[in-house]
Amino acid sequence: MAIELKQQLRLSQQLVMTPQLQQAIKLLQLNQLELADLVQDELQENPCLEEDDREEATPAERSDETPQESSVEEDAGEPETAGDGGEAEPDAGLAEVAADLDAIGEDQSPANTEADVTEAPSDADKIADIEWDDYMDSHPLTGLESRGLGDDDNRPSIEATLTRSPNLAEHLNWQIQLSDFDETEVAIAEWIIGNLNEKGYLSATVDELARQADRTPEAVEAVLFKIQQLDPSGVAARDLRECLMLQINMLNLSNPLVLQIVEDHIELLQKRDLKKLARLLDSSIEEVSVAVREIGNLEPRPGRAFGGDEPVYITPDIYVYKVAGEFHILLNEDGLPRLKVNNIYKSVLSESRPAAGEGRDTKNYVQDKVRSALWLIKSIHQRQRTIYKVTESIIRYQGDFFESGVSSLKPLNLRDVADDIGMHESTVSRVTTNKYMHTPQGIFELKYFFNSSISRVDGDVVASESVKEEIRKLISAEDRSRPLSDQRIVEHLKLINIDIARRTVTKYREALNILSSTKRREVG
Repeated sequence: MAIELKQQLRLSQQLVMTPQLQQAIKLLQLNQLELADLVQDELQENPCLEEDDREEATPAERSDETPQESSVEEDAGEPETAGDGGEAEPDAGLAEVAADLDAIGEDQSPANTEADVTEAPSDADKIADIEWDDYMDSHPLTGLESRGLGDDDNRPSIEATLTRSPNLAEHLNWQIQLSDFDETEVAIAEWIIGNLNEKGYLSATVDELARQADRTPEAVEAVLFKIQQLDPSGVAARDLRECLMLQINMLNLSNPLVLQIVEDHIELLQKRDLKKLARLLDSSIEEVSVAVREIGNLEPRPGRAFGGDEPVYITPDIYVYKVAGEFHILLNEDGLPRLKVNNIYKSVLSESRPAAGEGRDTKNYVQDKVRSALWLIKSIHQRQRTIYKVTESIIRYQGDFFESGVSSLKPLNLRDVADDIGMHESTVSRVTTNKYMHTPQGIFELKYFFNSSISRVDGDVVASESVKEEIRKLISAEDRSRPLSDQRIVEHLKLINIDIARRTVTKYREALNILSSTKRREVG
């Protein structure tokens, strides 16, 4: 067969990810805080995009207005698609963009659907009509008013009052400045503090510190001893035994068994082998148990209180409230501004300008930016509608959970919700990623409501999270002197009609961060 070059004409079909589709997918995966940051970036980069300061009418207000008022407000409320009768080419392009975007989400928004279906305002509408400003005006004095600071405009900014807790190194340096350390000792102390890990342990040897500080090992040992007397007790220890011994000496614990166990039998203590400890120490199990409890009150990680980042608080993306026996969904749009296209740039498109030169370039630039702004606005609206639909479907499937709690959670997978709302599984997966819901039972991640099924004895199924909750309840109510083994937990679960293997109980117990029965046992 001869090798040669040929030209062939071939037709094929392929799925292309347009930039607009990529943007819609990206917005769908973002949580509320990330979406607010993205919108702020777009407001800075796109000159055609601006915040809409007008107050949006509630469904009750829209149902109460006359048809004339409604038509006037609709005409005034769509500056981004209205034209001034100028040149037809740019306006036609914008109209085409708006039509394509409307075709993406033909379904009505949650607010419009409620307004069309129900004639009388619902309980959720009544809640929306509450004058929250009057409620905020009735807040009690916080102490700032009594100091003459007055309203919010006269109060200091958050930057002026923001503080952070000191880390371990700063806390130790502050104590060194108040102690009798000379300049040489301060220099050695800096090397010691710099070699402390996040647990508060010294991660370098004395010889290494002596070489780094260019001092003798004896001088380093003396400074190390002085640092080990500082707060927190047990800091700068080289191992767990030394850490606990420092705390025992500082607290002057009088129980001799405590000192013996920590100094000579720390390995048996970690294994909680109380019988062997009692035999080696020639004591009763009750006496050893008392000593072990005293040791348990010590801190094995002195740097725990100073380590780690600041706590990150969860901001729910969805709120579910029960009003008048029904669950109502409220999407969290706090910090998310309402967007519109700037009228000035819209007028640039409608002005009559020469077809060539700078005017044409300006119109092309403005048209691209307006097109991008329209896509962003429509994509955000579509994102909100999709999240609302997924939440509605979750409530339909997991209604018993919202009423009774975790024990009533049912098995659910992404395909069930996808089939219910007529979307693809990947879309539901993106919606439920990194998003949280505030429910009457607490705050849960959306992924929490999707569980595998565990068979019951009678052939029915139960959600895996419900089984975990039952295991947690059994362990919390057990006798500490005779904790439940995994096999005994299996037997107890069978009594409540749950058929599960022992290895599955072990897996769920470890997922709940619960120790094994031998390590949970308490004596005395």
